[in-house]
Parts: sequence; structure tokens; C-alpha cells
Amino acid sequence: MAELIPHIDVNPKGDVKALVVWMHGLGDSGHGFAPIVPEFNLPDELGIRFVFPHAPVRPITVNNGVPMRGWYDIVSFDFDNRADDSGVIESAVELQALIDNELTTYNLTPDKLVIAGFSQGGVMAYHLGCRQAQPIAGILSLSAYLAMPNQLAEQASDAAKPTPIMAMHGNHDEIVPIELGRLSAETVKQAGFSLDWLEYNMQHNICPEQVEQIGTWLAQKLG
Repeated sequence: MAELIPHIDVNPKGDVKALVVWMHGLGDSGHGFAPIVPEFNLPDELGIRFVFPHAPVRPITVNNGVPMRGWYDIVSFDFDNRADDSGVIESAVELQALIDNELTTYNLTPDKLVIAGFSQGGVMAYHLGCRQAQPIAGILSLSAYLAMPNQLAEQASDAAKPTPIMAMHGNHDEIVPIELGRLSAETVKQAGFSLDWLEYNMQHNICPEQVEQIGTWLAQKLG
């Protein structure tokens, strides 16, 4: 078996009964979001395990080729071509292997899985979640957009379409313009998914109100 993508985890106090796989943004690592888990105030009895993978280090074209952790290269700021398709697909394969291993290891069914991510990680959450072979508990995409938007309608899994999606975005986002987030959300809906869209008075970050709502949403979907 190929080596799994490096990751860190935050485990519940008792048995593992559910799983959240959360991808970080460009230049960050799995350590970036791990400290936020206690702020969700999730009940111990839900037994939610969080896994935070680390993206590989790669040159990023729009950053003058400077190497940093990224799930894919960003080759332009155009909506249809913003993400490097081959990088997205390569990362998706590695992340899916990690997800499958986690579900098998802890004897969990897909309905106890949430795929989440921020920025580039949210792009991967959209990409992976919409292509799952079975419906999962939820997809959480934060301050993100769609990779390969023109291919989603054809590639989306019919089995995944009942999966609830929550997309959140700051209306002053200077990195991923909110118009790009809105257009992506609409594309996901047109592909047959049910999506809740929430906007916040913030930039490219996470705010306390959002953290509280994420905690409530996770408890509902994984309860």
C-alpha cells in the first residue's frame, strides 16, 4: 500500500464515531486549523475525530514560482482555469486514499464523514465531496471556489447529490473574491446539489460567528 499523505489528528475523548477531514489553504499546513477544534464545542458523545492533512510543497505560478504547501498550482486568476487540473486530481487521489483508510480503520460508514476545507482546501472539499461514491454527512467549503467548474455537471456523482453542502465566504475577501464564491456555489446547485450559502462581514479568514455556526452544523450532521 502506498504511503498515506502526512497529517495530524485531533481525537475525541472516547471512541471514534465520526470523522472530519479538513484541508488547509495555500501556504499553510494541517497545524493551521487543528487548534480551532475545541472552539466548536462539540459534545464528547459524538466521538468526532478530526484529521488535518498537509499538502505537498510545490512551486506556485502566481507567486512567482515560490515553493509552498499547496494542493495544486494556481496558474491564473481566471475562474475556469484558476486551479491546475492535474494538481487537483493528483491531490484528490491522495486525499481519497487517506479518507478510505480512516473509514476502514475506525469502521465508519460514509454517512459519518464530513469533508471540509478553507480556501484551496475548500476547493478540494468541493472536488472530493461532489465525486464521492456514496452520500456523506456533509461538505464544508470555506472561502473557496470550484476547480474545473465546467466539468462538474458531467463528473458529479449522482450518489453524492443528497449530501448537504455548506459554503461560507467573507464579503470583503481580497484573495478569493466573493463573486467567485457565489458563482461556484450556483454551479454546484445547478449540478444537482443542495447548498446553503452564508456570507460574513470579513476578509479571507474565519470569524467567531462562523466558528459557532460550524460547530452547530457539524453536531447536526454527525449526531
